[in-house]
Amino acid sequence: MTTILVIGANGSVGRHVVASLAEDGHEVRALVRGTAKDTLPAGVEAVRGDLTVPESLEPALAGGVEAVYLMWPGLPVEPGVVELIARHAKRVVYLSADVADLADDEPAAVFHQEIERLIRRSGLDWTFVRAIDFAGNLLAWADQVRAGVVRWPYGRARRSLVHEKDIADVAVRALTEDGHHGCRYVVTGPESLSHAELAGIIGEELGVGLRWEELAPEPAREQLTAAWGNAAFVDSRLRAWESFTREPERVTDTVERVLGRPPRDVRSWVRDHAADFR
Repeated sequence: MTTILVIGANGSVGRHVVASLAEDGHEVRALVRGTAKDTLPAGVEAVRGDLTVPESLEPALAGGVEAVYLMWPGLPVEPGVVELIARHAKRVVYLSADVADLADDEPAAVFHQEIERLIRRSGLDWTFVRAIDFAGNLLAWADQVRAGVVRWPYGRARRSLVHEKDIADVAVRALTEDGHHGCRYVVTGPESLSHAELAGIIGEELGVGLRWEELAPEPAREQLTAAWGNAAFVDSRLRAWESFTREPERVTDTVERVLGRPPRDVRSWVRDHAADFR
């Protein structure tokens, strides 16, 4: 079995990557900060490091690491991290977003594109797991669910939200099998469902009365900007949701092709996270 370094081991996807790799008998190292190692499964080696200080990753990569799972948490891009991974490992699987490829001289619109381009140039065997929005983003509604009414914009926007375990399973397959080099896997849920339908499913699975209330875009912009602190990001989300009222977010067959099984649906995600809503 190979030694695999997981960067982002305590993230919503990374923790499932770590658990699956450990269960399958792989030697797993997890890059951690502070006391985060306390949440890792037994037998997983925790090594401290900081993505903003590339040289701090040297101990985590030294000594036989062949593959790396990389999640970049929205920090400024450090090319030295990719360069260091390329000096030690043979393969990297990067948790990206549903972004377009960039030409060499094209400016990046989001950091995922910049990191992807660095990886493509690195000489590593690479796989990009481009995840559609996580079903975990529905936890933004948790307080409203507890109050019995979800107030949100664009109730007719149809989303193909994906279970984080499916993202992790695709990543693990790419980390541990040959044949995934150069693949850009867009991972989605099995169907597109409207915001209002998603709220209804949450209520049904929790067994609670839950009402949908349409929130106009302008009040939504004010509320979300206050909550998220990033007006540009809020505007991009509102534009995307409005577009999904006209053309549903796409659904891919990636999970079926890579894993040989259907993707998990939103109902299964709600059941897995019922305690988070209560």
